[in-house]
Amino acid sequence: MFSVSLGEYEADCQGDSLPDLMLATYRGRAALAEHFERPEVEDGSRCFIALRRRGAAWPYLVVTQRYSPAGYGFAPGLLLVPEAHRLFIGAGCRLLAYDLSRPARLWEDIADTGFWFWSRYDEVVLMAAELELAAWDIQGRKLWSRFVEPPWEYRIEGRVVVLDVMGTVSRLDLWGGQPV
Repeated sequence: MFSVSLGEYEADCQGDSLPDLMLATYRGRAALAEHFERPEVEDGSRCFIALRRRGAAWPYLVVTQRYSPAGYGFAPGLLLVPEAHRLFIGAGCRLLAYDLSRPARLWEDIADTGFWFWSRYDEVVLMAAELELAAWDIQGRKLWSRFVEPPWEYRIEGRVVVLDVMGTVSRLDLWGGQPV
């Protein structure tokens, strides 16, 4: 397990298993504890995220899940937006967003073929997956999504996403996803 501290929040994370000895205690003390299972998936892995306010002994949000695909570039990830009290989680094909002020889940979405990573650019959160690039605002509202095919990569130039998909470069508006 490892811990991350950002602003008023601290997260305990475990990317490839659950903390079996303390899991029931974590869940029992949390205001919101959610578990996501994939009974159709025999392989994959499990991950654990527990969020607390700085200085608190126990987390008030606990999220555990079985995810697939796992390994080979598919690792769980989170992005915390402390000023908006938002948490974005990706693992396998599952994407989650939480309002940390209550706490409450805002939405559940799917990453096409498997989540890679989150990135933040000012007021926009980008999610990269095997076959998808998608954007949300920092409040958690989805802005756009675009199909991509490996090998692909992107970079940000101001308010423009420069997207290279298999050698074909396009320029997209960061907020709207339309060509510029």
